Amino acid sequence: MPRLKPTLSDADRRLVRKLVAHYIRNRALFEVMLNQLREALHGSDELMDEVHSTKWRLKDPKHLRDKLYRKIKLAKEKRKKFTISERNLFRRINDLAGFRILHLHTEQIIPIDKALRAIFDEYRYSLVEVPRARIWDNEHKAFYKAAGIRTVDSPKMYTSVHYIIKSNNRTGGTCEIQVRTLAEELWGEVDHTMNYPRESPSEACREQIKVLARITSSCSRLVDSIFHTSKTFKA
Repeated sequence: MPRLKPTLSDADRRLVRKLVAHYIRNRALFEVMLNQLREALHGSDELMDEVHSTKWRLKDPKHLRDKLYRKIKLAKEKRKKFTISERNLFRRINDLAGFRILHLHTEQIIPIDKALRAIFDEYRYSLVEVPRARIWDNEHKAFYKAAGIRTVDSPKMYTSVHYIIKSNNRTGGTCEIQVRTLAEELWGEVDHTMNYPRESPSEACREQIKVLARITSSCSRLVDSIFHTSKTFKA
């Protein structure tokens, strides 16, 4: 007999409302953190020489609510206790503040990674976890391994390097930094619009997004090849 999908209780919904309200009350702290981080990143010539553009945002409270609902349901599916509280919300949810760095071709991640680590050290941002490249194209594994960046398989069919840093203030808020190519950003924006926070109900749409992911990967490879050819020609 198939197991019934977990449902949210009134207590679950009250808890989520309490957690979202806690975030809203402290949202200004994350805004300050983002502003300081933006100034630090934009002030680095070593970084910005490799960067096409940047984006940043604070998490929409409704998206936080939906994310917490999903986490509660997942905990119930696994028959585990849901342990997120006001005391640990800012440590357990790492994307309340988000910063995105966009660049043109894959090899730029090497100087970008070096510049980011220098900035973290200078401004005393601590890495919450080891930076990882989320990839679905296994041929990229060797490249990221050689660059000293760990990889993790991404079921979402995109490639992006993720850093999670913690501020040095008392509250200890965290920020997720994503680094990806412009081509990957195209796929990410389309997928986010159609599949977030809930997956598109259209099977055809979901399949088309998978096709777009493959086209995006091919586009990234072509851009990489163009820059490699240009570099070889200049040499």
